[in-house]
Amino acid sequence: MRPFRRALPLLLALGLSATALAVAPDPVGLHTGGALDVPAAHAGQPTVAELADAVGHDRVSLNFVWMLLGAFLVMFMQAGFALVETGLTRAKNVAHTMAMNLFVYAIGVLCFWAVGFGLQMGGVGALSTLGGADVLSHELTVHLFGKAFGLAGGRGFFLSGAAADAAVFATFLFQMVFMDTAATIPTGALAERWRFSAFALYSAIVCAFIYPIYANWTWGGGFLASLGTNFGWGHGHVDFAGSSVVHLVGGVMALVGLIVLGPRRGRFRKDGRPIPIPGHNIPMAVLGTIVLAFGWFGFNGGSTLAGTDLRISIVLVNTMLASAAGALSATLWVWWRMGKPDVTMMSNGLLGGLVAVTAPCAYVTSGAAVGIGLAAGLAATWVNLWVERRFRLDDPVGAVGVHGACGALGILAVGLLADGSYGAGLNGVAGGVRGLFYGDPGQLVASLVGLLALLAWVVPTSWAAYALCERLVGNRVSEEVEILGLDQGEIGLVGYPDPTLIGASSVGAFGAGTQPSATFEPRRKPVPQPD
Repeated sequence: MRPFRRALPLLLALGLSATALAVAPDPVGLHTGGALDVPAAHAGQPTVAELADAVGHDRVSLNFVWMLLGAFLVMFMQAGFALVETGLTRAKNVAHTMAMNLFVYAIGVLCFWAVGFGLQMGGVGALSTLGGADVLSHELTVHLFGKAFGLAGGRGFFLSGAAADAAVFATFLFQMVFMDTAATIPTGALAERWRFSAFALYSAIVCAFIYPIYANWTWGGGFLASLGTNFGWGHGHVDFAGSSVVHLVGGVMALVGLIVLGPRRGRFRKDGRPIPIPGHNIPMAVLGTIVLAFGWFGFNGGSTLAGTDLRISIVLVNTMLASAAGALSATLWVWWRMGKPDVTMMSNGLLGGLVAVTAPCAYVTSGAAVGIGLAAGLAATWVNLWVERRFRLDDPVGAVGVHGACGALGILAVGLLADGSYGAGLNGVAGGVRGLFYGDPGQLVASLVGLLALLAWVVPTSWAAYALCERLVGNRVSEEVEILGLDQGEIGLVGYPDPTLIGASSVGAFGAGTQPSATFEPRRKPVPQPD
C-alpha cells in the first residue's frame, strides 16, 4: 500500500488520475507547476494544491495547443482559396488573383490586431478553456426594455495593456484566421475585374469593422448571443464554427460586390444568355478544394476551443460526412441535368456541405449531418445557376451559392436539427441546444433573428464600403486592362510568362468546347521583357 501512495502524486501530475481529486485546479495559472517542479523541501511529497495546479496547468496547456493547431490548419486554408480561385479564372489573371489572396492576409492581420479584435472580443469575458483570464471584459451595451444589448467590444486593441496576456494572444490568433477566411471570399467572386487598390481598401474596412461587429454579436458576448437569456429563444443565435459569422458574411459581401461591379466582359450575350468563361486550370481548383477540406478539420474541430472536449470526434466526423454528401448530391444532380458529371460542381458541392455543417456540426447526429450535406450540395449548384441566369450575376467561383446559400442553410439546421446532446450552459442557458424538431421552437427563432441581423448589418455597410472605394480609387479596372489581363495591367508581372497563354481558357463547367465570342477575344500583346 505504501509504494502505491508514493506513486499516486506522480500519476496525478501526469494527468492520468485528474478526476481522483475533488479539489479544483488553478486554471488562471498563477501557481501552476508539475509535481517534479515543486521545491526540494517537498520533493516526493507535493501537496494536494500543488498537484491540482499541475493537473490544471496540463489541461489548460492542452487546450492552448489544440486551439492553436486548429488556427494553423485554418491559416493553411488560405492556400486552398488561392488555388481554387486561380484555377477557376483565366490564365491572364493568375498573378492578380494570387496577389489578392496573399495580400488580404497581410491586411487582415494588421487591421484585426489594431482594431478588429478589440471590437469583436473586447467584451467576451473570461476565457475559461484557456485558464479563465477575464481581461476582455468591456462590452459596449445599450439598455432597452430593461435588458442589456451588447454591440461591440471595448478592449484588446493593439493587444496592449491588460490584453497582453497569453490566453488573449492565443484567442487573437484563432479568431484572426477565421476573420481572414470571410475577407477572402469576395476575392474569388470579384476576380478578373476588381481593381487591386479597391480590393485592398475594401478588405481593410472588412477586417477592422464589418466582420468584427457581427462576430461580436454572436461570439463576443453581443446581443445575438443573449437572445436566450433575454427572451427565452433557445440558447440565442448559435453558430458553432461560422456558417453565418464567417461564410454567410463573406457570401453577402460577395453578392453586394457582384451587383456593384457587374459581370466580366463577354460573360453575357445581349439577350442575357450566359457565355461560359471556363477556368484555366481544373487540377489547381480541385487541389485547392482538397486543401480547404483538410483545413476544415481545424475550422470546425478547433472551435471546441479545448483539446479536453471529447466532442471533437463527433464534430469532425459530422464535418467529413457532410462534405462527402455535398459532393455526391451536386455530382448526381449535374450528371442528371447535363448528361455528364462536372468536377467543378463536384468541388462546389463538397465545399457547400462543409459550409452548411459548420454551424451545426457539434449539435446534430451523424444522419442529420449527411442530410445537411445532401441539401447543401444541391443548394450550392442550383443557387449559382439561378443567380447567373435570373439576375445575370457573374460569380467565377460560385461564392454566392457555396458561402451564402449554404451558410444560411447551416444556421437554419441548428434551429431545426440540434438534438440537445451538447451545449449545456452555452450563452448562459441550461441544457443542451435543441432545435424545433427536438422540442425548442425558440432556437429556430433565434437563428432567424441572427440571419436578419446579419443582412441588416452586412448589406448596407458593405455597400457603403464599395461606394467609398469607388469614390476614392474606383472599383473596376478599365476595359483595356480587363482585355489585356490584370496581371499586366494591375500587377505588372504575369503569372505565366509565355505570351501565348495570355487570355487562354480551358474547357470547364457547363461549357464544353464553348469560348467567348470573337467580339470579346482578348488582344494578344507581347509581354514586356526586361532589358
